[in-house]
Amino acid sequence: MSRLAIIMKGYPRLSETFIAQEILGLEQRGIRALIIALRKPYDPFIHEVHRQISADVLYLPEYLKDDPARVARARKWAKAQPTYAAARALFEADYARESNAGRQRRWGQACVLAHELPDDIAWIHTHYLHTPCSVARYAAHLSGRRWSFSAHAKDIWTSPEWDLRTKIDDAAWGVTCTKVNADHLNALSATPGKVELLYHGLDFSPFPAPSPTPASADGGTGGPVRILSVGRAVEKKGYDDLLTALAALPAGLDWHFDHIGGGELATALAEEADRLGLSARITWHGARPREDVIAAAQRADLFVLASKVAKSGDRDGLPNVLMEAQAMGLCCLATQVSAIPELIRDGETGVLVPPGDPAALGAALQRLMRDPAQRDRLGRAAADDVRARFSSAPGLDRLAERFRPLLAEPVAAQ
Repeated sequence: MSRLAIIMKGYPRLSETFIAQEILGLEQRGIRALIIALRKPYDPFIHEVHRQISADVLYLPEYLKDDPARVARARKWAKAQPTYAAARALFEADYARESNAGRQRRWGQACVLAHELPDDIAWIHTHYLHTPCSVARYAAHLSGRRWSFSAHAKDIWTSPEWDLRTKIDDAAWGVTCTKVNADHLNALSATPGKVELLYHGLDFSPFPAPSPTPASADGGTGGPVRILSVGRAVEKKGYDDLLTALAALPAGLDWHFDHIGGGELATALAEEADRLGLSARITWHGARPREDVIAAAQRADLFVLASKVAKSGDRDGLPNVLMEAQAMGLCCLATQVSAIPELIRDGETGVLVPPGDPAALGAALQRLMRDPAQRDRLGRAAADDVRARFSSAPGLDRLAERFRPLLAEPVAAQ
């Protein structure tokens, strides 16, 4: 069987365990892959799932100036291909609408990718519809291969509609991880139903079952409430709203907040916490591997994610961190944004509040902190629900089913 080329922006990344989980799951189902990354990793750790993946990794030059000789060889090769004129025309049409250095870089990276793709690569699949997809699309046309995509969150909601339409219509097919996404992308497609809803789900095997010990912490005589959030320190995660909500909690309520994750706003958030007088009650752990996240969740009493739509339009899809917390029986407080209501049923398997509303967030926080019995009930119901509805196996089975016949064909037939 031929191999599948899987293209993404960076690999490995701590915040993209869902992609690593998918690659490993496909390998376990007999799909051989080559991972292609537009840049090398910056995270200080990797997850155990990354260690289990056997696929080779090909890194493209992040910037064309990083390896001019490699880029020059690829450009020379590309110009000699019979596919060059048509592929270049696709790039030129896109460049006419988005004339910037980033678009030029994607064309150069695509030339390198098409030039260096091994002969046993029969199909190209890209994660994200923005920059990785541009590279995948140009390289597919240059190399005479077909391609497909997985769309997620930021790539959908921060890309212009013309770019999304162009890519959806050019791809053989696509999948996405939430109903909100699928409805939006299919509305842009010239072919109804071209984008299939396929939940990533979760491999629950690394996550311990809920503790049999009932919750007791209530911020008073029952002890301090340990609040946990895991997520990148970026605008769409709403950590500014969470800090405001924490600052408004009654002075007599005993709590501690643990945050896990890196991100561009990490320093600013720590400074804001200090300004609000919260620093003694907050621990900023930075980026940590999954085993540390699991340990933190086992110590926690409540998980909070205050997601919202960023000014750029970026938003969460269906955050894996919520599924992970629920799988361990940890009560979750989140917001009614994007696909989160597809996961959490308010009052049944967690609590949802409007996004961008620190007052509502704070009120829900206070209620849940004072009521360990409610947290216990919601957390246990969530664990049963998420493990029943969001196992990764059905989605992985479906993807493998789609890829197998494509990889069974001779490469020359593509």
